[in-house]
Amino acid sequence: MNLLNNIIKSLLNLHIRVFSARTLVVVLVMSTIAAYAMTQTPLRLSQQRRRAAAEQRRAADATQKQADANNQKDTLAITAQPLLADDDSIPDSLLHPRWQIQRTLPITLDDLSQGAADLKRPDNLKQQVEYNDSIDRYVIGSKISDTYINAPVMMTAQEYMKWSERKLMQDFFRKKNDEIYQAKGKEKFDFTDMHFDLGPAEKIFGPGGVRIKTQGTAELKFGATMKNIDNPSLPVRNRKTTTMDFDEKVNLNLNGRVGDKVNLNLNYNTDATFDFDAQSLKLKYDGKEDEIVKLVEAGNVSFPSNSSLIKGASSLFGLRTDLQFGKLKLQLVASQKKSSTKSVSSKGGKQFTPFEIAAANYEDNRHFFLAQYFHDRYDESMRSLPNLTSGVKINRVEIWVTNKTGTTANTRNIIALTDLGENRTVSNQQWGVTGQPVPSNAANSEYSSMTSQYVAARNIDETSTVLDGIPGFHGGSDYEKLEKARLLNSSEYTVNTSLGYVSLKTQLQTDQVLAVAYEYTYGGQTCLL
Repeated sequence: MNLLNNIIKSLLNLHIRVFSARTLVVVLVMSTIAAYAMTQTPLRLSQQRRRAAAEQRRAADATQKQADANNQKDTLAITAQPLLADDDSIPDSLLHPRWQIQRTLPITLDDLSQGAADLKRPDNLKQQVEYNDSIDRYVIGSKISDTYINAPVMMTAQEYMKWSERKLMQDFFRKKNDEIYQAKGKEKFDFTDMHFDLGPAEKIFGPGGVRIKTQGTAELKFGATMKNIDNPSLPVRNRKTTTMDFDEKVNLNLNGRVGDKVNLNLNYNTDATFDFDAQSLKLKYDGKEDEIVKLVEAGNVSFPSNSSLIKGASSLFGLRTDLQFGKLKLQLVASQKKSSTKSVSSKGGKQFTPFEIAAANYEDNRHFFLAQYFHDRYDESMRSLPNLTSGVKINRVEIWVTNKTGTTANTRNIIALTDLGENRTVSNQQWGVTGQPVPSNAANSEYSSMTSQYVAARNIDETSTVLDGIPGFHGGSDYEKLEKARLLNSSEYTVNTSLGYVSLKTQLQTDQVLAVAYEYTYGGQTCLL
C-alpha cells in the first residue's frame, strides 16, 4: 500500500509539472489496473495450494477405504494371532488371487478351510482342534504325528463357536449341492409326478415345463354266482344259472400344469354323492395382465355375473373365454347346463312336488294284480281320489311261491292255472267266457273242465301227463306245477283290498313262480277263486 501511495504522489507531481489533464486520466487508469493485478496474484496462489491439498486428502481417503475393504475378507477377527506386518513386500497377486489357494502358514480364518482348487491332504496330515485350558484357547493346526508343521491358530471360545458354526453350514450346503449334482440326469420316472421340459414353447406358456401329478385309488371286484336247482317243474335250461358279479370303485385326481399359464384338473369318483361330482374336468388358461385373452376355460365351468339383470349360472360344461380390449371386457360362454332348478309349493302344511318316473324304472317283479279285471279298472277306480270307487273288498288272500329255502312248514303241492276266474280276457281261447261282470270260478269254462274232465291232474305225479294231453295247453304258459310250494306269511307282503293288487316285500326271482287264491266281496256277493 505504501508503494501504491508513492506512485500516485509521483504521478500527481508529474502531472502538475509536465502533462495536461488528458494525460493525467490515462495515467490514473493504468495505475489502477497495475494495483489490482498486484493484489490478485497472491490470492490465486493461495487457492491453488488449497485445491491441491484437498485432492491429496481425497486420494488418501480412497486408499484407506480400499485397504479396509481388503482387510474385511475375514468376517471373524483373530485376537490371539499376530497381524501381517508389511503388505508392501508381498505381491498383490499373492495377497488377492483370483482363485483362492490355502496358505501353508495360516494367517486368517479362511486359511483353515480347503478350497476346490486345493489338493487333498495326505492321510498322515490331520487338521486337529485341541483345547488348552491353561491359556483358555482353542488351538487349531495341522499335525504330522504329534508335531505341528506350522504355527497353529488360537481362538477364544466365542471365536471358535462362530468359526465351527460357519464351517458346519458350509459343509452341509456343499454336501446337498453335491447330491443334487450327482443325481442330475438320473431321476427315475415316476408316474405319480411326471415332469417334462417345454423347450422353445416356454416363450408361449411361460417357464416351468410340463408337470403332471396323479393320485387316487382303484378297486376292482370280480365274482361269479352259480346256482343249480333240482326242481323237476323247471325247464332243464333254467335249473342251472350263472351270473357274473363285477364292481369297481375308482377315485382318481389328476393335476397338470403347462408353464405358468395352463392348468388341467381331472377328478373321477364313482362313490360321489351327486352325479355332477362324479366326473369333473377343467382346462384353464390364465393370460398375463397385458394380454387380450385373460382367461380360457374348458370343461366344468361357471358363468358369474355382477349384474342383477343377467343371472349367472353354475354346473356348466362347455367353453368360457374372458377378453379385454382396453376398458372393454367381454365374457363369452358356450356350454350345456348340467344342473336343474326345482320349486316346492306348500299348502295347508303339506308340500306338493310334481315328479315323473318312467315305467322302466319302477320296481320289477314285486307288484301283481290278482286278475286282469283289477288291472283294467285301476284308472277308473282312482279317478275320484281320495275316494276309491272300485266297489271291491278283498277278504282273504293266500300267496304261494316256489320253495327255494328248503323249509317244510306251510308247504304243499299246487297247480297254478293262468286263465282261472278271468271273466273278459283269456290267453287260451278254448276256455269260453260266460259273461260274468266280475272274476269268479264260473267266469269261464276252465274251472268246470278241471273239476270234471281233468280231475286226475290233482295227483301231482300225473299232472304233467294229464294237462299236457289237452290240445293247445302247454306248461309254463297255461299252467305251472309246484311241488312243496311255500305259503308266504302276512308280513312278507301287503294287499290293497280295494284296488286288487299285492306288493311283495322282496323281489320275486326270475326262476320263481307265484300263485294266489283269494276271496272278495262285490255288490254284496262273495266270490272265491
